[in-house]
Amino acid sequence: MNLLKIVFVLLSVTVQAAAQVVYLPSDSLVFEKCMQAMDINKDLPLQDLVVQTALYFEGTPYVASTLEQTPEQLVVNLREFDCTTFVESVLALSYTRKDKKPSFQTYCMNLKRIRYREEIKDYSSRLHYTTDWIQTNEKRGFVKDISQQLGGAILPVNLYFMSTNADKYKQLLNNPQLTDKIRQQEQAVNALPHYYVPVSDIDKRSGMVKSGDMVCFVTTIKGLDVSHVGFALHKDGILTFIHASLTAKKVIVNPISIQAYVEGIKHNNGVLFVRALEQSLK
Repeated sequence: MNLLKIVFVLLSVTVQAAAQVVYLPSDSLVFEKCMQAMDINKDLPLQDLVVQTALYFEGTPYVASTLEQTPEQLVVNLREFDCTTFVESVLALSYTRKDKKPSFQTYCMNLKRIRYREEIKDYSSRLHYTTDWIQTNEKRGFVKDISQQLGGAILPVNLYFMSTNADKYKQLLNNPQLTDKIRQQEQAVNALPHYYVPVSDIDKRSGMVKSGDMVCFVTTIKGLDVSHVGFALHKDGILTFIHASLTAKKVIVNPISIQAYVEGIKHNNGVLFVRALEQSLK
């Protein structure tokens, strides 16, 4: 960590100590520019604002593992995304733009409420699994999983990857107590009902999906639930999506449909669709 970053981390923590925020000055600058650019769209329905905000970041670099701070802290990074941080950041920015007086502090608060289960206590406070993220934010009234109403099929969820592979996570390594917290969270999610749209039905249901709906790609890898996320987008007669692409190494509008994309991924067999609800997180 260079000196400039250390200075601004300390300043951010000092100013927002309770929120435990880590960011660079360039992040707050990107935030201000985004709010200015989205001012013309602030009165759009939330779904449309989500789309415009997502497209604003088209071309932003893909970088993984940007949240891994020890101890756990809220990381604000608008300079680079992985698929999850892209979705979380766009949702938090969209909710913030709906605020009468959008501020960086409000954005940080919104991001924390989307990303974490509760106050930031440790690594287990973060919503690591997508189905857990969806269930938690649905209970809060921030989003709604619409997979079932789209005629979705029952999705058996059996999460265990993190708790049985603790050695792959530096925060869980040699920390059985924290690993047990993760295991309990996995078991709680496993006990809940889940639905998804199988790959063969995606195009059939596309007319019921709105641009701006969150799309979550279901994986067949044992112990996991979702391998990728983005935002649905109707474009040129097909239902595609906007996402931070590992392959393209940046945020893109995918060139093929969601169904064609899933058909081309060996370990994907369908998707979940989740809709952000028109309300403030405040």
